[in-house]
Amino acid sequence: MSADVEVLLRGPKAYDLARQAMAAMEAHQVWPTALNFELWLHYVAAKDGQLGRTIAGMVAAGEPFTDATAEALAAEHLPRARLKGELLTAGDALSKELDTVSKAIESARESSEAYGEQLASASQTLDRNAPPEIKAMVATLTSATVRVQQENQTLENRLADTTAEVTRLRRRLEVVRREAMTDGLTNLANRKAFDEALEEALKEGDESGAPVTLAVLDIDHFKSFNDTWGHQTGDQVIRYVASVLGRAGAAPRTAARYGGEEFALIFPGEKARAALAVIEQTRQEVASRMLKRRSTNQDLGAVTVSAGLAERLPGESLASLIERADAALYASKHAGRNRSTLATSLAAVAAA
Repeated sequence: MSADVEVLLRGPKAYDLARQAMAAMEAHQVWPTALNFELWLHYVAAKDGQLGRTIAGMVAAGEPFTDATAEALAAEHLPRARLKGELLTAGDALSKELDTVSKAIESARESSEAYGEQLASASQTLDRNAPPEIKAMVATLTSATVRVQQENQTLENRLADTTAEVTRLRRRLEVVRREAMTDGLTNLANRKAFDEALEEALKEGDESGAPVTLAVLDIDHFKSFNDTWGHQTGDQVIRYVASVLGRAGAAPRTAARYGGEEFALIFPGEKARAALAVIEQTRQEVASRMLKRRSTNQDLGAVTVSAGLAERLPGESLASLIERADAALYASKHAGRNRSTLATSLAAVAAA
């Protein structure tokens, strides 16, 4: 939170602001999660601030305030969310540096052991009639080497303890990183994880010449569905679609919640036609089930998705690939929805 909002929350107006934030969230059907509450406190306490103006614009436009929206706003405007990302980056750098130090110490230990073995071998080969000064010098070097090896053993023991602690910290860092890269509602990769996975897929494609195909999918008529049944039921639908996409997006593919009711699947090493077969199977599976509202058991009917796919062109940038996949998605929408379109030919596959 900004310093101004922090001051307000520690003064006489704090409870009134909290009530205003809760009332505003209830009026706009926003769940009172801790993150949403913090964001909407900004809205009621500092409407002239950047975050306040952003939320006011969303309210005026009637845009739904989803979990993905909250996470995106927090990452951009809340200092603690930005700090979390910076800590993850710093943690990755520290982990790599510790790996380098550990390998350097291990290399030094092995070199010391090899030197000790060579010195012992040289001592054994000395003739009994070798000059005393040579024998004395070798004995001194052997004694010094033994001391160094003993010190190295102590250092190695300490290193083992430190390595165990570093391993524990790295595992915890990985858990935190995985949580930070996972969409809270669907357990799919979030937008940040999607961006990284697509960049990595394109990099590997550049190195190996392997194809990369991107598919983007959108739940049809979701806003109307959300307005009719409410955000909680809308979240239920999003989780259902995500569960189907998650099965199709097993590694090395990546299934992600791209934003709101939009999803993406990355197909590294797969051409568009092969990816299209997977997306078509996924689309048909989504539409095959008649959903019910959990709270009332009312029939919600079938949910459908539209999809657009683009296979990367030689040397094509990430932004261009996403733009072509989006264009193919819009083509599916304009052609009647519940279908898939390849960006290459914009030839739609009609709904089954």
